[in-house]
Amino acid sequence: MSEQLQLPPDPGLFGPDSVTWQVHGDPSMALAGLRALLLQAVHPLAMAGVAQHSDFRTDPWGRLFRTAEYVGVTTYGTTAEATRAGAKVRGIHGKLAGIEPESGHAYRVNDPDLLRWVHCCEAESFLSTAVRCGLRLSGDEQDRYYAEQTRQAALVGLDPGWVPADRAAMADYFGDMRPQLRLTEQARQAALFVLWPPMPSRIRLATPARPAWVAIAAASAAMLPRWARRLYRLPALPTTDLGASAVGLALRSGLLAVPGRLRHGPHVTAAQQRLGL
Repeated sequence: MSEQLQLPPDPGLFGPDSVTWQVHGDPSMALAGLRALLLQAVHPLAMAGVAQHSDFRTDPWGRLFRTAEYVGVTTYGTTAEATRAGAKVRGIHGKLAGIEPESGHAYRVNDPDLLRWVHCCEAESFLSTAVRCGLRLSGDEQDRYYAEQTRQAALVGLDPGWVPADRAAMADYFGDMRPQLRLTEQARQAALFVLWPPMPSRIRLATPARPAWVAIAAASAAMLPRWARRLYRLPALPTTDLGASAVGLALRSGLLAVPGRLRHGPHVTAAQQRLGL
């Protein structure tokens, strides 16, 4: 009987030696995800797409968990799992369009310009927040992260060669985008919702969830670039940057004290088991 060929386990899009695994597995993602949402919202068309086609108001926690699920699957899942997740997102985006109410501009959610904006807000937020919270990455490693994230961009239908692949390109991209950005009424309402989301009475009254959430959300907002904080009419001072970094460092240090088996999500655990780590 011939021996069956044993294929090596699939590391997925990135693998354990990637910078992406380090960044997306860092406790700072708790702050980075909210920062990314607030940054995305200052693009009027991107914000209109969220306001008109998302259930974030009726099911904020479900939407947050689904977003975390997508990042977990595409980061730590197999190549097939990541590909299926990307195809599902593309299928949903392809059906959605609308009109931005303040300008009257039409948009399609799968417009490459909007997809690139969302991708860059996420990648830049994930990396910059991790570094500010204490994850030690060299300049070359930070550039590697952006280069790796072009694979993530391809999942939603973007040309990998069209998204920033290093720190300089990412900085140039946001510099080019700033004239298009403004705080719409939809963005203002979304920011208030992020800072003060609805909570079940039993959780709000019987646990410290409300003050804990407000502290995390406020730190996330303070970690926005100064130009974005000005759009939100938030303090854009060096002392604000220092305070946000201090909160981030404290939060990350506290979470790192939790055993990894409790801190990491199921996708990290599954990937470690699959790869024999």
